[in-house]
Amino acid sequence: MAKRNDDLVIAAILCKWCSYAGADLAGTSRVKYPENVRVIKVPCSGRVSPRFAIKALYEGADGVLISGCHPGDCHYSEGNMRARRRMFTFKTLTEFMGIEEERIQMSWVSASEAAKWKSVVEDVLDTVNRVGRNIIFEDGNE
Repeated sequence: MAKRNDDLVIAAILCKWCSYAGADLAGTSRVKYPENVRVIKVPCSGRVSPRFAIKALYEGADGVLISGCHPGDCHYSEGNMRARRRMFTFKTLTEFMGIEEERIQMSWVSASEAAKWKSVVEDVLDTVNRVGRNIIFEDGNE
């Protein structure tokens, strides 16, 4: 039986300068968004290695969201563009490992975009829900 949206777990790896601040603003502004998102704050989305995202899936996340500053607004100049280039590596690794590429997604959310954060999270959950639970490492399939 497939998990419903409220049963899925999404690991959200967020840039502390923009996306994390946007998620925080959503919380402090009492914007209702799904509670099954586990936030991991990183200095920059450009620092997220493919291994880190794959490990989140290995540890039981059903999907991974990597979110950073909008293009041209990176606190570290080009970190978000590095993250976007790395998405090719993410997609290649997931295909090689037999993991649906839809499980790893990327977005841009600024510190003032609480409503956009909610929308992004809902879209990611809907996409992962269509793919289904992450069962690759369940029940001795490691």
